[in-house]
Amino acid sequence: MLTLGVDPGTARCGYGLVAGDRDLRAADFGCITTGPRDPLGTRLAIIRDALTDLFASHDITQVALERLGHARTLTSAVQVSHVCGLVHLVAADHGLTVEEYSPPEIKLAVAGYGGADKRAVQTMVQRLLDLDAPPTPDHAADALAVAMCHVHSREARALERAVGAR
Repeated sequence: MLTLGVDPGTARCGYGLVAGDRDLRAADFGCITTGPRDPLGTRLAIIRDALTDLFASHDITQVALERLGHARTLTSAVQVSHVCGLVHLVAADHGLTVEEYSPPEIKLAVAGYGGADKRAVQTMVQRLLDLDAPPTPDHAADALAVAMCHVHSREARALERAVGAR
C-alpha cells in the first residue's frame, strides 16, 4: 500500500508518500513550489503536473488531504480550496478517491495531541518513520503526517461507513 498525503497550498504544496500498512516508511516527500507572481491558473497547472508526475512514478493506492482549517484571508482560503479540488481531480483521473482530515485529527494521530505545533509534528514524523532528520520543509512533514493519519484511521473510517450504510 502506498499512500499519498497532501498539505495543500498555492505557494507551497507539500506531498508525502508513505509505504506500508503497519510498519510505515517514507517513500518520497517534498514540496511543490510556485511563483508568488504567477497567475492562479499557472500555479494550479504546476501543482497538477507535479502530482501527475508522482502518480506516474509511484504506484499510489490511496490519497489523503489536509482539510482547509483556517486561512489568513478569504482570498487565500479560496485559492487553497482550488488546490483541494485539484487533488480530488488528479486522484479521480487515476481511479482513486480522496479522504480529508482536519488539522487537529492529523496532529492527534501523529503527535498524540490535536493542538501540537509544527515542530512537534515534524519530530514525531521523524521518529515514527525512522528518518535521520525531521522532514523539511514543514509542508512535507505535514503531508507525511496526513498520509500516516490516513493509514492509521483507514480501518476506523471503513467501519463508520459500514455502520452508516445500515
